[in-house]
Amino acid sequence: MATAGKTTPKKTTKTAPKKEVKEEVKKEITRNDIITAYMDYVLQRGKMPASVYKFAKKHDMSEQDFYVHFGSFENLRSEIWNTFFTMTMDASHKNEDYNGFSNREKMLTFFYTFFELLTLNRSYVLYVLNDQKDAMSKMAQLKGLRRHIKQFAADLIQNRNESKTNILLERSEAVYSEGAWLQTLFLLKFWMDDNSAGFEKTDMAIEKSVNTIFDVFDNTPLDAVFDFGKFLWKERMA
Repeated sequence: MATAGKTTPKKTTKTAPKKEVKEEVKKEITRNDIITAYMDYVLQRGKMPASVYKFAKKHDMSEQDFYVHFGSFENLRSEIWNTFFTMTMDASHKNEDYNGFSNREKMLTFFYTFFELLTLNRSYVLYVLNDQKDAMSKMAQLKGLRRHIKQFAADLIQNRNESKTNILLERSEAVYSEGAWLQTLFLLKFWMDDNSAGFEKTDMAIEKSVNTIFDVFDNTPLDAVFDFGKFLWKERMA
């Protein structure tokens, strides 16, 4: 009978388990990330960034990350104001009763909400508006905001005109929308100079100015204009 020969067991070598190399996933830089970083930068340093390259490097992003969303710092500053407008409109429409508001109530809601938002970012707003010495530079960053507010006001007056059967009762969208922008500039300057607790005087200025404008368009201006003028006189003499 044949028998199997004695065999020597083979030595097995243990291999260390391979470590999984996790590729670091780069965080996506969003538009809001850049806006927040920019606002924080100018407030902490009291100056604008010297270049997109230095700003991007400081905040762990590439220049490409910046340029995906903004073409320049000038474009970024303008877009911050556009964002204020968009956030204001979004917040206003969250009110379930908003669509049922009168045009007067919609305008009041807009300004109250807009200046509440500006108050949350007051340090930045005061810095960028006071930092620009000439009026043209200040207005440049507000160009987009002006377009948005004029369109908002034009939509309101258009809706009003559509409800009027008598053409003589219709109002000029161009005049009204430009008036709304001038009103915004007035309220912005008033708010910047307002030292009252909770900016309650700004709230009063909003109410009186909006009521005055709508009363003018409703052909009942005298009482409202007088009341608004008296309010401004008291504030100037205070």
